[in-house]
Amino acid sequence: MLVIALVDRTGSGLWASVSVLYFTYVTGLSVTQIGTLAATAGAVGIAGSPLGGLLADRFPLTRVLFAVQAARALAALPLLLTDHYGLLLAASALAGFGDRSSRVLTRLYATRVAGADRVRYQAVQRTLANAGWAVGGLAAAAALTFGTTGAYRFLLAGDALSFVACALLTLRCAEPPSGSRTVTGSTDPTPKNRPSGPWRDRTYLTYVATETVLFLDDAVITVGLPLWIAHTGNVPHGLAPLLLVLNNVLVVALQIPLSRLGATTTAARALLFFPLAAAYALGGAAMALSATGSTVTATLLLVGAATAFTLAEMLHATVSWELSVALAPETAQGAYLGVHGLAQSAQRSIGPLAVTAAIATGPLGWTAFGTGIALTCVVQHRLVRDRLAHPPLSVAPVTVSEH
Repeated sequence: MLVIALVDRTGSGLWASVSVLYFTYVTGLSVTQIGTLAATAGAVGIAGSPLGGLLADRFPLTRVLFAVQAARALAALPLLLTDHYGLLLAASALAGFGDRSSRVLTRLYATRVAGADRVRYQAVQRTLANAGWAVGGLAAAAALTFGTTGAYRFLLAGDALSFVACALLTLRCAEPPSGSRTVTGSTDPTPKNRPSGPWRDRTYLTYVATETVLFLDDAVITVGLPLWIAHTGNVPHGLAPLLLVLNNVLVVALQIPLSRLGATTTAARALLFFPLAAAYALGGAAMALSATGSTVTATLLLVGAATAFTLAEMLHATVSWELSVALAPETAQGAYLGVHGLAQSAQRSIGPLAVTAAIATGPLGWTAFGTGIALTCVVQHRLVRDRLAHPPLSVAPVTVSEH
């Protein structure tokens, strides 16, 4: 599965950086049409996480993941073969659904196959994914030097083939053990100790809501920093892509070492109270101060802000990998992790709005932004305390026939 993560993100790196250009210059879509495609993919993708997790609790995980990867490959065909807008909308919707489903399914696989070592396993997986993204992005930049329609189609075909490769590699993966699926002769379909599931688990839903806030570091890196650089005007615009490179390099270099700080549930919860909260607060303060200095000072502060938010990103990933599983019943991990995946989907919608609000408010806005996320860390630290002391009831295994 680690190789699959590398192949998957390499393909995504080929396509993500050029998709807007492809739809503009090859397909000939308007700005409004391109925006609608992206919005459709995002909206349908919201359902991908919970549905993918739910299916993985009822069917073999590797088979579900194979089907999702095949669907992602299928979604690329209309982009290559037609410019009919209705078909492009349908393909974008399928691609968005497949993207979000595959993320929660690969994470669930890591949880099941690695057991207590799941944090380190996912750190390695994330490092490989970031490396793949960088390789794909570099390949896309090289291909675009030709500036031809053939070059764009080559990149899209490469993305589609990466999904085919992922699907085929998934078939070679052993099915991990699952507490939600056992081959048994039990005939009791509604055991008394079955909880109502994540949708009625108020503590877990509140935890997911706080996670949505903590995932805002992604919006800062991808949207906030470039817009702030353009808005303030006291640093060169070329700094923006360099900060994205810095983010990627730091994740590849430090995600695995930092994962050791949250290798247990107790250690992961402890990271919330000070290290993670401090990183968010310092990042917001550095963004605010960058508007008040000389070019050199502002540049250094923005590098510091990017470093602080990247550190927060890595620490939060470590905390999130552990707590999202520790707070869920062992026999309903798919359903719970699927609901947890909604936090990232929601962040994609509210994140750009949050950072643009901070930019519009100026230095005070960035200070409030960082402080607000830091306070959310403290809230989450207290929220999970009682739950970890009194774990939820486990769902009885689902009876599965495998004739």
